[in-house]
Amino acid sequence: MPTVKTDRVRAAAVTAMLSAVAFVLMFLDFSLPFLIPSFVKMDFSELPALLAAFALGPLWGAAVCLVKNLLHLLITTTAGAGELANFLLGLCFVLPAGWFYRRHKTRGRALAGVLVGAVCMAVASVPINYFVTYPVYARFMPMDAILGMYRELRPSANGLLECLVLFNAPFTLLKGALTAVLCFLVYKPLSPILHGGAR
Repeated sequence: MPTVKTDRVRAAAVTAMLSAVAFVLMFLDFSLPFLIPSFVKMDFSELPALLAAFALGPLWGAAVCLVKNLLHLLITTTAGAGELANFLLGLCFVLPAGWFYRRHKTRGRALAGVLVGAVCMAVASVPINYFVTYPVYARFMPMDAILGMYRELRPSANGLLECLVLFNAPFTLLKGALTAVLCFLVYKPLSPILHGGAR
């Protein structure tokens, strides 16, 4: 019968594997220029963290968010702001999802968790981008140029805060929803790996 120590070793090994996958997924990003300026990318690097949160617990999901961003810091071009924002938003997503599922391990609770997590991540994206990400981006690209890219999609957009509410928050909600769909599709097939054959 597995001991607490072996359970932790297995959880750490699974977390390391999922962190590596999440790190790779960060590079498989793509633009949706009809929804948001092309410098804002869609990726599914929160998927491994969500899998960890469901299979191992919310703190293990948070660990995946942390490790993937620490790895990405080694090659960052955003002075760490992008990684910090990604980490904080990842926490907003996986912690509620993992907590809901941990209390009652049912499909309904998992669905409720990812919905709450996606909404939390979308809401948090506004202040995180406003105070963390975009002030750093403005060092490399004038704010007028950034706002100009938003106004190509909505000419009446007025100011960064409005752009973040109108574009980034819905985009982040969509990202969370799509990640949740992928999680529901792959969780059961991957369950023997995630649970070490226990389930």
